[in-house]
Amino acid sequence: MCSLALFPPPPAPGDITLYEYNNALVSELGYENLPLTFQGQLENLPALTIPKETLKTHSRLEHSTKPAFIHHRESLWKRCINAWRDIGVAGVLEELANAEEESDLDEETNEQSWVDSAKELVLRWMKTGSRCTLTLCCWVSSLHGSFFPHLSLQKEDMIAKFSQAVDWASCPIRAFAWHPHTSKFAVALLDDSIRVYNANSATVPILKHRLQRNVASMAWKPLCASILAVACHSCVLVWHLDPTSLSTRPSSGCAQVLSHPGHSPITSLAWAPSGGLLLSASPVDTAMLVWDVSTENCIQLQWFGGGGVTYLAWSSEGSKVLAATPSAVFRVWEVQMWTCEKWPTIKGPCRTGCWSPDGSRLLFTVEGESVIYTLSFLEYSGEQKGKVGGSKTASIVADLSETTFETLFGEERIGGEVHSMVWDPSGERLAVIIKGSCDSPKNQTIIAVFRTRNSPVFELLPCGFLRGEDGAQPQLVVFHPCFKKGALLTVCWSTGKISHIPFFFVTAQFPSFTSEQSPLVPLGNRSSAREQPLFSEL
Repeated sequence: MCSLALFPPPPAPGDITLYEYNNALVSELGYENLPLTFQGQLENLPALTIPKETLKTHSRLEHSTKPAFIHHRESLWKRCINAWRDIGVAGVLEELANAEEESDLDEETNEQSWVDSAKELVLRWMKTGSRCTLTLCCWVSSLHGSFFPHLSLQKEDMIAKFSQAVDWASCPIRAFAWHPHTSKFAVALLDDSIRVYNANSATVPILKHRLQRNVASMAWKPLCASILAVACHSCVLVWHLDPTSLSTRPSSGCAQVLSHPGHSPITSLAWAPSGGLLLSASPVDTAMLVWDVSTENCIQLQWFGGGGVTYLAWSSEGSKVLAATPSAVFRVWEVQMWTCEKWPTIKGPCRTGCWSPDGSRLLFTVEGESVIYTLSFLEYSGEQKGKVGGSKTASIVADLSETTFETLFGEERIGGEVHSMVWDPSGERLAVIIKGSCDSPKNQTIIAVFRTRNSPVFELLPCGFLRGEDGAQPQLVVFHPCFKKGALLTVCWSTGKISHIPFFFVTAQFPSFTSEQSPLVPLGNRSSAREQPLFSEL
């Protein structure tokens, strides 16, 4: 089992990690150019800095323009209709419970006295019934919230809790997504705008939409030039962008709206590797939605228990999906028959997870624990088709408990819970964001990088720590999906800076998969392949 004690000491204060060469991370004081040997091997990727001060956040949090107009008294029935349209049954009950008997009666001069009395009596019955119903709903909600405490959070707080960004609420960058086939990426910002950068174009489209609020996740559609799915506060927006357009402000008509009752806020998205289906998840909805974007129809994959779905990860060869929940259980679905298996945890919910390139292994972490777990999976065919094939219990492969490093600049403590982690497409580098401890000022959030091998046996070895500018804390990490010279890690920092850190190595000859469904073979057949060297120097 790997531990932080086996890692080399972290970079010195002020040093910035630039790249990896000869199995060692190279850090220098300030951002300097790569060696001439490597400069031609990197595309012209934009290194950005988006300060928080340049982003104009919303000053009003209302979902409608109603507070901007002078109050006008409407009849009770009109207010009920508006409440039904805006909120639903709960809004109607609220209007009825707060209705005023005298002023809410229709003011008609020719009505008989017995009509007034009947209206007043009906209104009293409706008020009493609405208040009793609301009281019962509040009691049931509080009882449900005692089992699932996250349901008592405000929606913005709920997104911040389950987002893969370390400090989603205040960081300038809230989400990041690489295009799966080219050097193009999307950045979701604090002001609810999205910018799309392309290494081969100076045009930077800015995406804005009235429903694009509190973006928690983004995902580009595979095998497609410019379709971007965005997880928003109340819906999923699917942007259809023209890659040949020179416009910097695409119309909101380019966005397709996918919404479903009770499915908000949305905290995670995942496309099928073939691009045919889109998954969405919400912490308040126990169902995971499978969208056919072309028809805007969805199927609910309902599984009671867990309190919702917080995080999705579709394996790169397309056979399985990880679905984390807010409670101490997570599930893995297989996508041929859409059956699932669940694994209970001891201390808390599954925080994050990632798949090996061939889909045979899942790495995941649990909230409240400083370790990385692994599950191995078999693939079945024939009569056993439809089984998930996961191992019965998970094994610990890395201990990330707090460790003290003695450096020339004094002691430095590193370790704690894992907030997010990503596995590069070659299966040879794993990047982990380790959250610092609030009780220990010297223990700051940092990125740990591991060397990995999945076949013929799984190995996890220390590589080193990544560090940015003074005062910059890592927020998000994403690997470039098609970097040919090893691995390229993109890091979004708390200062608004986006940096690209290359790892130069020759990849081992892992089996490669196309976008189609991979052939179903037992895992044992994979290990018969000739063993390849783990890491090679340039």
